[in-house]
Amino acid sequence: QVQLVESGGGLVQPGGSLRLSCAASGRIFSIYAMGWYRQAPGKQRELVATITRGGNTNYADPVKGRFTISRDNAKNTVYLQMNSLKPEDTAVYYCNADVQHSILLLATNYWGQGTQVTVSS
Repeated sequence: QVQLVESGGGLVQPGGSLRLSCAASGRIFSIYAMGWYRQAPGKQRELVATITRGGNTNYADPVKGRFTISRDNAKNTVYLQMNSLKPEDTAVYYCNADVQHSILLLATNYWGQGTQVTVSS
């Protein structure tokens, strides 16, 4: 009922920057929290950053001061600006959103398909 489509991943050198985008489409009445998670090979999926509809943000310690999450509620889109990238940031990055389909329903959690970020020289 809702699709989350990520874009912006790729290969970047250490110290470089990337900007990820995630656009939600489908049957959407409102979107509550949106966020980014990542999963490196052989590791569990972990939180990167979240943002509420009102703009309150939360970051994992490894990315504080380097990554910035933002959202455009009119476009149902969340962004992740990643600066000063390190090889340990290499992972598949997943978008996540709590979507309310109608005023009568509770929110449903959705995941995107993921986008690969590789930091290497």
